[in-house]
Amino acid sequence: MARRVDFAAGAFAALAIVVGVLVSPARAGEGDPVNDYPTEARADYVFACMAANGQTREVLHRCACSVDVLASILPYDKYVEAETILSMRQGVGQQANAFRNTARFDDMVADLRRAQAEAEIRCF
Repeated sequence: MARRVDFAAGAFAALAIVVGVLVSPARAGEGDPVNDYPTEARADYVFACMAANGQTREVLHRCACSVDVLASILPYDKYVEAETILSMRQGVGQQANAFRNTARFDDMVADLRRAQAEAEIRCF
């Protein structure tokens, strides 16, 4: 039980840090292309990143850096499109195949993968 409380307290602390980093005044410029990702999307990215890489403060910092780099390279609407394509490709049937076998969709996913690779190089 104590471990569960410690984990919950740690998760809450991580959430508070993520929200603080994502909405800090230094990043909240109007029309700033680096800040066109909504806070919820940034937090979701950081949580997924931390789930894959560990639940430490250092990983939190690296994941926050990663989403910042990604946002500086790929506009949010392009990110959403690529993530949607990847999600649709996980399905089965004719509709999923349409997302797998289209060069335009491949290019959109490739743009996301390049941005993620750059973020990994800079932050990890």
